[in-house]
Amino acid sequence: MAAADIARQVGEDCRTVPLAGHVGFDSLPDQLVNKSVSQGFCFNILCVGETGLGKSTLMDTLFNTKFEGEPTTHTQPGVQLRSSTYDLQESNVGLKLTIVSTVGFGDQINKEDSYKPIVEFIDAQFEAYLQEELKIRRVLHSYHDSRIHACLYFIAPTGHSLKSLDLVTMKKLDSKVNIIPIIAKSDAISKSELAKFKIKITSELVSNGVQIYQFPTDDESVAEINGTMNAHLPFAVVGSTEEVKIGNKMMRARQYPWGTVQVENEAHCDFVKLREMLIRINMEDLREQTHARHYELYRRCKLEEMGFKDTDPDSKPFSLQETYEAKRNEFLGELQKKEEEMRQMFVQRVKEKEAELKEAEKELHEKFDRLKKLHQEEKKKLEDKKKCLDEEMNAFKQRKAAAELLQSQGSQAGGSQTLKRDKEKKNWQRSGFDAYWPADRGKYRVTM
Repeated sequence: MAAADIARQVGEDCRTVPLAGHVGFDSLPDQLVNKSVSQGFCFNILCVGETGLGKSTLMDTLFNTKFEGEPTTHTQPGVQLRSSTYDLQESNVGLKLTIVSTVGFGDQINKEDSYKPIVEFIDAQFEAYLQEELKIRRVLHSYHDSRIHACLYFIAPTGHSLKSLDLVTMKKLDSKVNIIPIIAKSDAISKSELAKFKIKITSELVSNGVQIYQFPTDDESVAEINGTMNAHLPFAVVGSTEEVKIGNKMMRARQYPWGTVQVENEAHCDFVKLREMLIRINMEDLREQTHARHYELYRRCKLEEMGFKDTDPDSKPFSLQETYEAKRNEFLGELQKKEEEMRQMFVQRVKEKEAELKEAEKELHEKFDRLKKLHQEEKKKLEDKKKCLDEEMNAFKQRKAAAELLQSQGSQAGGSQTLKRDKEKKNWQRSGFDAYWPADRGKYRVTM
């Protein structure tokens, strides 16, 4: 039996009891409103687009304020996400607004992985909320929800078709966030080109299977306007914080040499439509879609990865405690298995190291033996050389002693011969023949 039939049958079985007086539960909506207003609301917007498309200017124009921010350059090494949170107050309603902007998107030569930092950032916010949900003591009522509720994707006003970077990025993001495509700086192309550009963008999104956010039409109070606005997607917008006097009124506009583009004039751009759909009518639906669709998909995938399921193969409900115990036992088993593998690996590596050390020790012993043998051989050679030198030295000393003896004997003989010659010379002098004394008297003998 269908759920509608069951509800109809229950409704038929129940009877309406008239109240004798005023009870007061009709004030429950007012209580919810008062409680929500006192707590305040949060809304997070992600602006994705190339540098220079006017993301910061459009945010300032949407909320009619000047947010702090510095202009970025085209020299970023990679895509970075810059998040800023502001507390806004309108009448008695407070809004904690978080604006996340992509810095350096599309500025790199290789744009293949430009979408990855954006996907990782969105998943990080989902993971933070999931971790808060899984805590034993949760404080979700005061937890700052940083999940992205709306993604404004800025398309360059080329007038031709979407870039490959735009298609790939939107395809990666459509299951994680509510994408609202907008044509930035739409005053750069003519009206006829803009109409063709919108049709071209829509057909490319459909042909590539990119699912963008559709304004809900199930609520009768907003079904007509939302259905009409769905046909205007993507919105062609112009942003400006400068006020120009037009007639008797000061209006936000952009002045050109050929004329003025009024931001809030629906004949000039779709800025008013975007503000109505994004903030005034569908802000709560964007929050609900983020929680009920995108976050639930992420949560389901993460829990299935952890081993949790709703039913077993027999379609019986799973017990969370049993699932936890089974997963814990499985984890402990894997841990013990890894520990045993690591122990065996450690033992094996110790054995290999011991074998290496033994081999090194053996090589050292062999080297020591070789060096010792070489040392002994060198020592023997040195001893033999020393013995030879000693023998030569002894022989030299003997020859030296003999030479000295011969020299002494020769010197004695020479001395006696000199005395004899002196005596003969004196004899010659006495006999008067000194003039005839020969110079070589020592060699030759004189005969008379």
